[in-house]
Amino acid sequence: MKDPEITKKKRTQSDYNLGFKSAVVSQVEKGDMTYKQAQKAYGIQGRSTVLVWLRKHGTLDWNKPIRHQMPKSKETPAQKIMRLERELSDEKLRNKILNTMIDISDKQYGTSIRKKCLPNQSFASSKNED
Repeated sequence: MKDPEITKKKRTQSDYNLGFKSAVVSQVEKGDMTYKQAQKAYGIQGRSTVLVWLRKHGTLDWNKPIRHQMPKSKETPAQKIMRLERELSDEKLRNKILNTMIDISDKQYGTSIRKKCLPNQSFASSKNED
């Protein structure tokens, strides 16, 4: 059996003064803590008590809950290198596929999609500028 001295007293909304409610709302709206963290830190028993305070006393619109994604954690250099290598290999594969498609189009349909580069083109254009 539970010891009667250890059991917690049920609290109501009116047990908290307006200053306390405002302080909790301010901390949550600043982003110092989530409403659940505030509830736990201050021993607020009701599951929706802090949300009710946010709706009544807060400056933000708390009527429609917005799902925020956790901010992307910073990559370590090794993780960044692995990600970039993966992206590079994907782009190389994409490039190879596109070049193959162009080659097939040129062979089967007689198209000439690729530009033919003139080896002295840059030299000739620089001559005209002089």
